[in-house]
Amino acid sequence: MNFLLPALVVLASYLVGSLSFAVIVSRLMGLNDPRSYGSKNPGATNVLRSGSKKAALLTLLLDALKGWLPVALVLAWGPEHGLGAGVAALAGLAAFLGHLYPVFFGFVGGKGVATAVGVLAGVHGVLALATVVTFGIVVYFSRYVSLASMVAAVFAPMFYVFGDGVAWTAHATEVFSLAVMALLLVWRHRENINRLLAGSESKLGQKKT
Repeated sequence: MNFLLPALVVLASYLVGSLSFAVIVSRLMGLNDPRSYGSKNPGATNVLRSGSKKAALLTLLLDALKGWLPVALVLAWGPEHGLGAGVAALAGLAAFLGHLYPVFFGFVGGKGVATAVGVLAGVHGVLALATVVTFGIVVYFSRYVSLASMVAAVFAPMFYVFGDGVAWTAHATEVFSLAVMALLLVWRHRENINRLLAGSESKLGQKKT
């Protein structure tokens, strides 16, 4: 097999993931750089702190899109070029890594929740839906968005494995990619974990003092 094409696909996916839409959208809409206020995290949640719901929603959708697009393109057009589900999974992982460590923005990126959901949607819509529902359930009962994000991330690869032969055919590369994404997403929430353990993490709808 020619490894040049898969390598180029993975590289291109990383570059797409490196587009930090929180920063780009904020600049285009004349808002402050999200890396300069709040949690300083270039993501939709922090953009919302600017007071612009439109900018936050646009950031959320674009961050998810850049995770979905590489996977969807490889699955749709890759087979005729010898690219299968394994390459699609690696492309999704590369886009996720690009969001976390964007080459265009000094390798300082967001936590990757929206991009991860986009990758899951590219793999299979049911997988993304199950993960989002898990997120919603945990948020509803705990009111902690960070906790819900981590729990959903951990459950995503398990949903994928359990769905083998029912909703899809599981592939080892996809299991690996989803597991790595889950571990990295939890790692990126390590400060939130410390606050959860200390009882100082903010709950959804709670005003900070």
